[in-house]
Amino acid sequence: MKPQPAPKAVVVGAGPVGCLTAMSLVQLGWHVTLYERRPDLRSNALQTNSKEHPRQHPRQRSINLTLSSRGIAAVQAINQDVVERLLHNAVPLQGRLVHFLNGNTQSQRYDRHGQCLHSIDRGLLNAILLDAAASTKNISIHFSHKVESVDFDKRTLHVRNTASSQELDVDFDLCIGADGSHSVIRRFLMQTTQMEYSQHYLSHEYVEIRMPRGVDTSGQPTFLLDPDHLHVWPREEFTMVAQPNKDKTFICALFAPKTVFDALQSPGTISPFFKKFFPDLLLLLGEKHLERELQNNPRSQLITTKANPYHKGCVVILGDAAHSMVPFYGQGLNCALEDVRVLSIFLRKEQERLSGEPYELGHNSAAISRVLDRYSESRHNDLVAICDLAMENHLKLRHGVATWSYMIKGFIDNILYAISEKSAFMDYSTLTQIISSPKAPSAWIPLYTMVSFRPDIPYSVAKKKAERQERLIDRFGMGLGILGVGYFFWAVFVLLQRSST
Repeated sequence: MKPQPAPKAVVVGAGPVGCLTAMSLVQLGWHVTLYERRPDLRSNALQTNSKEHPRQHPRQRSINLTLSSRGIAAVQAINQDVVERLLHNAVPLQGRLVHFLNGNTQSQRYDRHGQCLHSIDRGLLNAILLDAAASTKNISIHFSHKVESVDFDKRTLHVRNTASSQELDVDFDLCIGADGSHSVIRRFLMQTTQMEYSQHYLSHEYVEIRMPRGVDTSGQPTFLLDPDHLHVWPREEFTMVAQPNKDKTFICALFAPKTVFDALQSPGTISPFFKKFFPDLLLLLGEKHLERELQNNPRSQLITTKANPYHKGCVVILGDAAHSMVPFYGQGLNCALEDVRVLSIFLRKEQERLSGEPYELGHNSAAISRVLDRYSESRHNDLVAICDLAMENHLKLRHGVATWSYMIKGFIDNILYAISEKSAFMDYSTLTQIISSPKAPSAWIPLYTMVSFRPDIPYSVAKKKAERQERLIDRFGMGLGILGVGYFFWAVFVLLQRSST
């Protein structure tokens, strides 16, 4: 019997999602071609042939990324070596450090068991995943190739080489659109399906400010801020955050309404603004450096996009192409990598159901369409939930984390967590075969823990469970308030009785 050819997949976009998708498909027996409209970012960026920290690359328009357990579990399900390299080049964050206007600070731990987030430069993370994909057999990557259109019926992409202007049509059995917020694949999906789509721009924008590394008493490079924390300066209408890099620098980002940035364009406005709201940062960065950063660095927009469904026929969109979100929960990357893990499990299960041979699934367009139907249906509620949670966390970082009510609720949350928890950690290896736990946990678990450190709990389940828990805390607080008021009036009554006698 003549051997069957391996099925062909095309992946549009060589970002983190596209690279991980390509590696996951190769594991299932596919041949993958990856098209990226930009040049190879590694050519002027990194030397990444060892586990040692690569040299710094030119700046990109992006705040640092945070890897949490969801993203780590997704990458681990596909390539354990990549996980080790990512963590080697990341800085662990134990919690957030809130900087108050009076100069005081407060550490707010992410997890009572010491689980942490990992801060890593976006370009560095992308380069590590690109290296892994490029060195994987049966993956070919074409840079400076722009997808112009997609034909869903013929299953072809029309691609143009932007360097040579050569045009070509590419056949596929499966097409993955991992081409970001302004996805070309999504645009063609919208033209050919009854897609529900929404796009919301936040009134706030952000500008990056790089904090250089300092020098310690022995002349060695050092961090200017505590590297164990994500630093937050909540100022109600706007906020500043700072995340550490492996090279001992920090990437700061000022999030503020457009009117604030417009006012900071005038000469002599930046220094008074920072003296009033961020005096500690002004001392660390200096007036000239701040002015240079804010005047020269671009203002970036914040956008949330939602879509449904995510596919048509044998074409599907993942990551920001399907659900870009604001960065205030640090889940954009983690959620996108989880997309890859979830889709890979659906494809593997369908392939095993048919015969276990990749061509049985890959050359069966009806079977692939069924898989993508299941993916869209199962993933939608979770993606809407995390987009909403990210938006809600914007207000918390601007103002909530500095309020007494937030701290008291967090204290009660952690007390109940400590009393009722059954298991603090989980085995990531199970997530190569299952999408999530079959049952929602009965124990009390804080929302942040469920979202960031429990990849076995779907986002939508975590959101609903947290809403129930918050209602219980509110009722508990109301009960204490009623008891307090009752005690006050009882004490007044007793005093009046004594005075009358």
